[in-house]
Amino acid sequence: MSYKIVFFDIDGTLVNEQKVIPEDTVRAIAELKARGVEPVIATGRAPYFIKPLAEQLGIESFVCMNGAYVIYKGKPLYKREIEKSSLEKLVAVAGTHGHSLVFEGEHAFFSNTENNPFITESVNSLKVEQPGFNPDFWQTDGVYQVFLHCESQQEELYAELLSELTLIRWHPQAMDVLPAGGSKAQGIKALLDELGLTVEDAAAFGDGLNDKEMLEAVGFGVAMGNSHPELLPFANYVTTHVDDRGIRNGLIKAGLLEAEQAEVV
Repeated sequence: MSYKIVFFDIDGTLVNEQKVIPEDTVRAIAELKARGVEPVIATGRAPYFIKPLAEQLGIESFVCMNGAYVIYKGKPLYKREIEKSSLEKLVAVAGTHGHSLVFEGEHAFFSNTENNPFITESVNSLKVEQPGFNPDFWQTDGVYQVFLHCESQQEELYAELLSELTLIRWHPQAMDVLPAGGSKAQGIKALLDELGLTVEDAAAFGDGLNDKEMLEAVGFGVAMGNSHPELLPFANYVTTHVDDRGIRNGLIKAGLLEAEQAEVV
């Protein structure tokens, strides 16, 4: 199978723990493009979080905010907002338990509390600027994803909302909140449909819990060697660590790059 498009997660996939793209990954993506295969970033991050990285790799298309917002060659292609009624319920439950929220819109993101240590720690881990403060943002603008700041033992407090919202943990103090059934796979489907491509035309690389649906939604799913253990059963292949030529070795296994010596393990 000759794949025509490849979707790449960012954190733990394109970048390492220091949020740096390994040099070999930069070269591998350039070689992939030279072969006429389109790389697409598929991430939980909002589009305004990824501009420098995308420019470094020369990537113009993105599945952002876990599939809720898709951009193809600079133009929005697909949007799925969280319903206002669901946001209202989330704000009420979070407020009852003193949990802070960050609302991610199309062009900016805002928190409903100031100087919250959980927000500071989780957002700093992404190496991006801190959100602005606007507790009413969700009422006036479209929201595609929310960061809910709570610890794992407190997740059960939100069980009543799971018929309307999907919660995925990405940090010890933070979870992504998506529309019910939301995932990267949804955004990928929208992009493939727009391009007239099939599932079998696509491959994907990921390492986190929010990559399960994505790896299942393509013809060849690759889990990084540093992946969360629960992701591995969803992959067709487990490559090496992000810092150990993981992207290159996965692309070689997919038949998209040529092997150099004994690189694939």
